[in-house]
Amino acid sequence: MPEKSRLRRTISRWANSHEAEARELRRQFSGTGVVCIADAPNRETVHLRGTLRTVTLRPRGGVPALESELYDGTGTVTVIWLGRRRIAGIMAGRGIEVTGRIGEQDGVRVLYNPRYELL
Repeated sequence: MPEKSRLRRTISRWANSHEAEARELRRQFSGTGVVCIADAPNRETVHLRGTLRTVTLRPRGGVPALESELYDGTGTVTVIWLGRRRIAGIMAGRGIEVTGRIGEQDGVRVLYNPRYELL
């Protein structure tokens, strides 16, 4: 029985730390003209801020494509730069502001070739 309660405590701590991280990111990346990823409308120009969780090279149709997951504490969007193998400063854990139109591909929200500013 003590094992079960220790497991519950561990899971609870883990969940609470993720909630605290999400709150901190929402506070840190809010600003004028910036939309939360969860509230960002599709097919309209939006300004988003967040942290790049992952950065991978994933070719699409024989063309190199740098793919990243942007997270702001409310949701995620996949950011894709076509024709790029690498971009200086784009790395996991980096804060970034992007501007572009969000679309949907296979049920995943994507933002192709956005303008960006490293934070």
